[in-house]
Amino acid sequence: MNVLEVKHLTKKFPTFLLDDVSFFLERGKITGFIGRNGAGKSTTLNSLFHFVHPDNGEIRFWGENILDNEREIKQRVGFVSSGINYYPNKKLKVISDITKSFYEDWDEEAYRRYMELFNLDEKKTPKQLSAGMKVKYALALALSHRAELLILDEPTSGLDPVSREELLEIFMFLSDEGKTILFSTHITSDLEQCADQIIYIKDGVIQADSNFDTFVSGYSMIRYEKGTLDGELEDCLISAKRTRRGMVSLIKAEDEPRFVGKATIMEASLESIMVHLESEETVWVN
Repeated sequence: MNVLEVKHLTKKFPTFLLDDVSFFLERGKITGFIGRNGAGKSTTLNSLFHFVHPDNGEIRFWGENILDNEREIKQRVGFVSSGINYYPNKKLKVISDITKSFYEDWDEEAYRRYMELFNLDEKKTPKQLSAGMKVKYALALALSHRAELLILDEPTSGLDPVSREELLEIFMFLSDEGKTILFSTHITSDLEQCADQIIYIKDGVIQADSNFDTFVSGYSMIRYEKGTLDGELEDCLISAKRTRRGMVSLIKAEDEPRFVGKATIMEASLESIMVHLESEETVWVN
């Protein structure tokens, strides 16, 4: 049984449409939800819990409809949104004591363990925490009520590289323990370290839902001098951009043989794929 199944999720705003979004999550996997700012990531995640009310679609956690079993499901899910806010001058102990009262399966021993693991001091206030420590505190709360699924909206946004690295290590540790993680991000380098699956959304539409390695290996990058490719080869380019060292383009991996001897073929990173796929058409930068 899948941990989460989303089918035909739709939400229409005056200037944006989340259009027929469908995907599922498997137990113990880390799934990266990628797309540029405004693509629909936060709208999708907030719709899962009806913080945003979708117009259409079905959402099931462990086979159960969220509308029929909201309270029970939320006991098993940890949700950390971007821009985490707590009462800035309340001590963490006070916030934790209030939080635990909402959960039937609160594990005090686990709470103490995660607070120690994340080097969090209950005597401090949210105002005294860095952005990275606030995320860790939110994770500690989610894990202490034995959340089996973690849904995180831009958890690494605004963090320094060291803090991001620490969080990614935590995600992989939790995955090894059987936790399922879905997190949205536009920092694609984070996903290259830890993601098992990739969901890519553009303009409110899911463009790809794939195993990470399968997705990345489906593309290649090439470098060449402007004007050296004939029209037939130019038709194979997904997009092209000028760099200090010549032109670079994204192509499908299956088209590699056509460019042998005519361009330098390179591996594509997740970031380079996303940047080029976001281009509506071939772009020549003069």
